[in-house]
Amino acid sequence: MQDLIKRPCVLSHGRSPDTCVLRARRHSAELETPPLLRRVLLAAVVVTALGVSQPVLAIDSPSFPILLQQAQADAPRLLEQAANVRATDADLRQSRAWLNPTLSASAENLGVAQAGVSQRENTYSIAQVFEIGGKRAARIEAGRQLVLSAAARARHARIAYASELAVAYASAEAMQQRHEVAKQELERSRDDLRAAEALVKAGREADLRQAQARAALAAAEAALESAVADETGALARLSALAGAAEPFTRVVHPFPIDEPRPAAAAWTPEDAPALVSASAERNALAAQVRIEERRWVPDIGVSVGMRKFGWTDERAATVSISASIPLFDRNKAGIDAARERANSAALRVDGARLDAIATHRSALAQVEASARRVQAAEQGETAASDAYRLGRIGYESGKTSLLELLSIRRLLAEAMERTIEARLDRVRALATLSLAEGRIAFGEKQ
Repeated sequence: MQDLIKRPCVLSHGRSPDTCVLRARRHSAELETPPLLRRVLLAAVVVTALGVSQPVLAIDSPSFPILLQQAQADAPRLLEQAANVRATDADLRQSRAWLNPTLSASAENLGVAQAGVSQRENTYSIAQVFEIGGKRAARIEAGRQLVLSAAARARHARIAYASELAVAYASAEAMQQRHEVAKQELERSRDDLRAAEALVKAGREADLRQAQARAALAAAEAALESAVADETGALARLSALAGAAEPFTRVVHPFPIDEPRPAAAAWTPEDAPALVSASAERNALAAQVRIEERRWVPDIGVSVGMRKFGWTDERAATVSISASIPLFDRNKAGIDAARERANSAALRVDGARLDAIATHRSALAQVEASARRVQAAEQGETAASDAYRLGRIGYESGKTSLLELLSIRRLLAEAMERTIEARLDRVRALATLSLAEGRIAFGEKQ
């Protein structure tokens, strides 16, 4: 039977006998399968193929202003700072509370009787301790200063977070651009290899040139793998920093690198978030000194009550006053420790002021220099691109050697890398300047 199938198939189509047998068996199975079942099976195969071959959907990062707005509401580190502010606010409310009164009951002369009459005395009293010497006022002021300190730290964290997010976003975009440069470099390396193979085949180049082109292609493939890894890492870092539920797979919106900023004359060191935080911490520690200075002052306790006598129905009112005697402990060591902490905080403020001035001056210089570097890098990339285009024309016409072409192509790739790095450095400089001036980087002014 198989011979009958093979012969006409081989004679008419020139196929091998085994191929003809397989085609005949498949045709026979199709004839035996009902038409409706064949359609169902075909649909199942198509659906399965579509499900298997469906690519993973890319998750695009929103534009930086939108991402910054979303992240400021969802970022864990900012939520942590907000929780700290709420905690200090709760401590402030607690510091305003008065001391609780004390209810007491006592019994005297238990089991003592005269002429069969009990001599028992029951006393019921309520006592209230009053803080004097400004203790409560000092405690409330310290709580208020702690709230201001926590708010200053939260503001500092929010500004620093915006700067870090800006650098992460620009880094992800830069790594994505480097990936594109590596892909272009790989394509150019393949073109150069094909041109070298053609010239070697035509006898116009030695075999060494072809080996050099292959080595350059291998280096370009390795550079592409490294660029892919760097891009993946940068996108993962951006996703984690932004608190994204799903990691971003690409950045589609260009970063707003040309950020308008206020004039340098409008800035003062007191605008620096680090200095504001240090000053708030100094004030909070100074308030703690006032608490320690008043801690030794005695509290006055006033008690009023009623005494009931067991041998009569008469009652008597009782009044008592109590106070501690600061004989052995006047909290001198506690006061000294609080003052030293306040002095340390004051010295940190002085250092923070000097650092703020130096950081702002350096950031201004970096911003100005970064603008010039970007301009120079873009001009260099344009010149390198034109040189490579002319070098390709000269190489294909036999006027330029392969080594010279490889050198020109390497210079083009380096020029493109310098442009990407210069733009990223400008973002870093602008982010540092925003942090030094107490502004949200590439966002609203604070």
